[in-house]
Amino acid sequence: MSGKSKARAARYQPRSASGELDMSLYLKSGRDACLIAVRLAALRSFSLNICPMKTSRQQRRRQAYQARKRAQRQVAGYTPQDGLAAGVLALLAVGCFLPSVLWGGFVWDDNIYLVGVEPISTWSGLWQIWGSPAALRDYYWPLTYTTFWAEHKLWGFNPTGYRAVNVLLHLANTLLVWHLMRRLAVPGAWAVAAFFAIHPLHVESVAWIIERKDVLSGFFFLAAALLWMRFVEKARSQYWAGSLLLYVAALLSKSMAVTLPAALLLWHWWKKKPPDWIRLGAFFVVGLALVRADMVRHHAIKVVSFDFSLIERALIAARALWFYAGKLLWPTNLSVVYPRWDVQVADPLAWGYLIAAIAFVTVLWHLRHRIGRGPLVGGLFFFVVLSPVLGFVDYGYMRYSFVADRFVYLAGIGVMAVVCGGATWGVRRLSDLWQQGAWAVAVAVIVVLGMLTWKQAGIWKDSETLWRHVIKLNPQAYNAHANLGNALRKQQRYEEAVAEYQIAIKQDPHNVKTFVYMGRSLNRLDRFAEAEKLLRVALAANLPTLRTQLHLGHALYGQQRYEEAVAEYQAAIEQDPDLSEPHISLGMALGKLGRHPQAETHLRRALVLIPQNVDTLEHLANALMAQEKYGEVLQCLDQLLAIDPTHEVARQNRAVVLEAMQLQKGPADE
Repeated sequence: MSGKSKARAARYQPRSASGELDMSLYLKSGRDACLIAVRLAALRSFSLNICPMKTSRQQRRRQAYQARKRAQRQVAGYTPQDGLAAGVLALLAVGCFLPSVLWGGFVWDDNIYLVGVEPISTWSGLWQIWGSPAALRDYYWPLTYTTFWAEHKLWGFNPTGYRAVNVLLHLANTLLVWHLMRRLAVPGAWAVAAFFAIHPLHVESVAWIIERKDVLSGFFFLAAALLWMRFVEKARSQYWAGSLLLYVAALLSKSMAVTLPAALLLWHWWKKKPPDWIRLGAFFVVGLALVRADMVRHHAIKVVSFDFSLIERALIAARALWFYAGKLLWPTNLSVVYPRWDVQVADPLAWGYLIAAIAFVTVLWHLRHRIGRGPLVGGLFFFVVLSPVLGFVDYGYMRYSFVADRFVYLAGIGVMAVVCGGATWGVRRLSDLWQQGAWAVAVAVIVVLGMLTWKQAGIWKDSETLWRHVIKLNPQAYNAHANLGNALRKQQRYEEAVAEYQIAIKQDPHNVKTFVYMGRSLNRLDRFAEAEKLLRVALAANLPTLRTQLHLGHALYGQQRYEEAVAEYQAAIEQDPDLSEPHISLGMALGKLGRHPQAETHLRRALVLIPQNVDTLEHLANALMAQEKYGEVLQCLDQLLAIDPTHEVARQNRAVVLEAMQLQKGPADE
């Protein structure tokens, strides 16, 4: 023992007042020491037996906190395992949608908003798409139509190419969701992306070609959000400018992306990061300005208005939220058109949805200090992104239903993050055996969802399959019956088409467009009187469209009421002088009335609009034949036979013309 140690030990030895060692005091201090030792042993035993749970809980919390911090710092630096995980996501996102790519065609509005948009099929159309909003049939979403324009130059109107691009955009969105969840340190980030990739609720947005706007705007929406987060971390203006440009691109793809600034505010509140109000305010200003201009144009083209009070709209929104949440958690009986429920303020169930939604948010608010702000932010994100289509503002689809699968494409990420994140957080606290069982269940869920998505993608192969599926789930969907009738009419199955139109008219007698569709089919069945009746009803309902008057003219022509038919054809030509069909029909009707020079004029006009049209050449030859212009008749018939050498009627008429020319030449020679 060193000198200092001996001195320290001597200092604490018991001594008497004289300074000598006192054994009685030593024994007394020994007893005190033993008592202290016993008490310390008891306290240690208590801490070992009672407090280890508290200590381990604190350690787990500390470890979880450190893991979150590491995840937040790990923005980049993906490992080879991450590459494998991304590959699996790619297989899931692409594989489940293969039926829509391999066997799908144009369905529903694809023929109207893609094939029927003239600028898409012309090289100069790109300038019309951006510079002339009237060139687009509905909303001003030029970036979406620009992708269609570019693809048309690559593969024309081949539906496989358009569907494949939709799937690739969905794959890109899946990878962006994964990256976003990692950046947000959401537990189970890969699981969130996997469920996003294969969820059956996304089939409508991916398999339906015209819904390119969903996947395209979703891509720019997610990319803009990630770049904004990078701007907040690095404080570099180029990140802010890039994020703003991506946001504008999202808006020019679909106006529903206007909710991005509100979603970014939620992120700031969640992560307790004060926002840059000036720079974020620019997002609000740009978004509201573009959406306002788009809505003004949309309402100028197509007035959509529903007479709902504010309370009724709140009830619609609450029920729609629970509907979407239910379909996200239990995606069965998915339909393109869901039943449109009645809005009754006196209905207790309607108020139950609203009260439940408010209670749910209130509970999450009060639990935010215990479970964190994440669950509340996920729920609010779900609401915010869906808000444009919850019924607070009018939109056209509300005439059919208050809900649609495609509306939840981005909003569902909030629910998926809360469910997958909460499940992952809980599984990590289980024993190894239970964890293995939980992951097996997760794999099984992914397999089941993938099978459901594969099956759901298959119904988008053609219009008939799609609408028969809708009618099976929602027999009261009058637009489904009308659209099925259109699909059957295009297949020349007119009797079946008429049967579907009759159901649609019975369910909604005010939808006069169905009267026009049915009238067209009745004309094909030579039931001209019935067709006339329906078409006149459509005209009386202030629907004086070109097609209505054209088909009414056909119905009158079929009844040999040629003068009345001429009047309808002339009215159709006044609406669109550059459409060939009214000119052809008018030429035929004038020919029946013996007014062959006028018939010739309109038929020649039709031939200018559509050169080398066999039907037009045949009718023009007849008009010229009636005027004994045999040389011109022969030219028409030769041109017709050059196009269609198998046209037997043209051959016969040519022989008749040659014979007539010989007879005409004979007396002159004598």
